[in-house]
Amino acid sequence: MLKRSTGSFSLINELIDKGYNINLMAGHQFNWEYANLLYAINLKVPFVGVYIPIANKALDKIFFDMRKRYGTILIGASDFKNKMHDVFKDQYLLALAADQNPANPEWGYWLNFFNRPTPFVTGPEKGAIKNNAAVVYIGFKKIKRGCYHFTTTLLTEESAHTQPGQLTKLYKDILEKTIKEDPANYLWSHRRFKFEWKPEYGEVMG
Repeated sequence: MLKRSTGSFSLINELIDKGYNINLMAGHQFNWEYANLLYAINLKVPFVGVYIPIANKALDKIFFDMRKRYGTILIGASDFKNKMHDVFKDQYLLALAADQNPANPEWGYWLNFFNRPTPFVTGPEKGAIKNNAAVVYIGFKKIKRGCYHFTTTLLTEESAHTQPGQLTKLYKDILEKTIKEDPANYLWSHRRFKFEWKPEYGEVMG
């Protein structure tokens, strides 16, 4: 892994030294398994990863053990509400794939994503604002087959000073830029456009 992946870590570690809580926001790009392990090795505090367990229990255990190998704290998505108070009681890093579809399209922020109205979950933004977390975008770039470089971009140091929808739009814009630079590296089977916008969902932002 260390031969095949490189990344930038100084920005996040500087924010840690300043005492910030940090939300790391990424998209469904390859290779997120490398990213998890590489950042876990190089960051000064463990980060929390929210994941959806695999139905096959044997395979789920393999991935669970692999992902927490270097100290990542893994919490199943269905358990997060029950465990979030433990997560947030001390300084934390929370890693999220923030391009998920909302369970109900009425609940999302509707943004123009690749010129098409697309809903984004509101949880990552609302959680960051509630805890006044710094928000950092993690971008993945494929260098060649099996080799990746991960970049960090600061979206805001203090989420509480942002307006509703602003953080999600900043995230959407940089994710879209990253995908345009390397479209084959995005998980298009993620069905990002499965919902159709309706007027009752409200205004499409951005």
